Amino acid sequence: MPIENSRLRGFYKLSVAERRALLAEIAGLTSEQIEAWGATGELDEEAADRMIENVVGTYSLPIGVATNFVIDGAHYVIPFVLEEPSVVAAASNMAKRCLANGGFTSNNDGPIMIGQIQVVDCEDPIAAKDAIIASKNDLVASCNEVDPILIKFGGGCKDINARVLETDSGPMVIMHILVDCRDAMGANAVNTMAETIAPTIEGLTGGTVILRIISNLAIHRLARVSAIFTPEEMSDSGNDPGQGSEVIGGVVQAYHFAKADPFRATTHNKGIMNAISAVAIACGQDWRAIESGAHSYAAYERPYGSLTEWSKDDNGNLVGSIELPMAVGLVGGAVRVHPAAQANVALLGVTTADELAKVIAASGLAQNLGALRALATGGIQAGHMKLHVRNMAVTAGAEGEEVNIVAARLREKGGRITQTAVIEALEELRSE
Repeated sequence: MPIENSRLRGFYKLSVAERRALLAEIAGLTSEQIEAWGATGELDEEAADRMIENVVGTYSLPIGVATNFVIDGAHYVIPFVLEEPSVVAAASNMAKRCLANGGFTSNNDGPIMIGQIQVVDCEDPIAAKDAIIASKNDLVASCNEVDPILIKFGGGCKDINARVLETDSGPMVIMHILVDCRDAMGANAVNTMAETIAPTIEGLTGGTVILRIISNLAIHRLARVSAIFTPEEMSDSGNDPGQGSEVIGGVVQAYHFAKADPFRATTHNKGIMNAISAVAIACGQDWRAIESGAHSYAAYERPYGSLTEWSKDDNGNLVGSIELPMAVGLVGGAVRVHPAAQANVALLGVTTADELAKVIAASGLAQNLGALRALATGGIQAGHMKLHVRNMAVTAGAEGEEVNIVAARLREKGGRITQTAVIEALEELRSE
């Protein structure tokens, strides 16, 4: 069920149990879904053994929630699964800073995935390509005989195209089947269709089919999300347009750096994926497919560059947008097996793959702004280290409540937080 308000003030001050109880109340979660976030809801060994081979155990990561997200007028509390501090806080902070203009808006493509069929050893590659195109309607029909349930829900193979690709091994005919996967990610459906029609393709072309596989460069399944941030919202205090305008200028300059330089763009996009991959993992998605598609798209028909765009409009507002492939699904895969993934999807309240795609894309845009804003102002390390200090305290040997006391003292003290400073603070605490 959708939540009414994602503005959970003081959420970080609550205990873990209190946070769970609050989310259960506002999202209408069941006791089983709440338990899936705790030790009793961990993926059991029997389920794990069905998911992959040679299982010896399971591995846990923290689940945090990003607040303040309003997307297309609806509120979302977004689950993140990752080990890196400051990501959830940054995304939540930036989501709050675009509420004056209604939050995020989306404009996604339909759920079309590409299946590739590689044909080699054609005597006449051009004629082979033309033969495929001439038989398009029959090939589409053959594909759609494979998955009647997908057809029932309005999906299925929608189109076919082909091209001749020159390679070091000689010319190849590369055929694409374009499949509407509805609320599935689509790998199984697409691969099965490609394998089914492969013998027919060999008969049409006189060549040999080698690969029959989905492409994760889903250029027909793009997620697009944008947002507008006022100078007031971009300021430290939330009401200083002068300082906010300076911040906006710095963000735009930082974006232009990433747009023009692949060394910067790589780290820029890594920051975006900090959020996108974290939400994908939380919701049981194939995050490796999303990662590969995103980075490939950043170099698709252009030099490798930024997945986001940032500019200043005529009113001095910061305008941000993101566009990238987003192959996600709510049918099949880990989302149907892992109890915590099911609980996280329930928390989001999403009911379609399109809705999940826009939530994931919005998280990436917010996280990117968090990083750019930090880099363009005081630098990224100050805020990051304040949130990382508890991990540093554990590394220094702090136990139990010592961890929080050492972290609090160093935050209050201010200045640069180093491992040496953490060790000294711990020794001082124990000497007392």
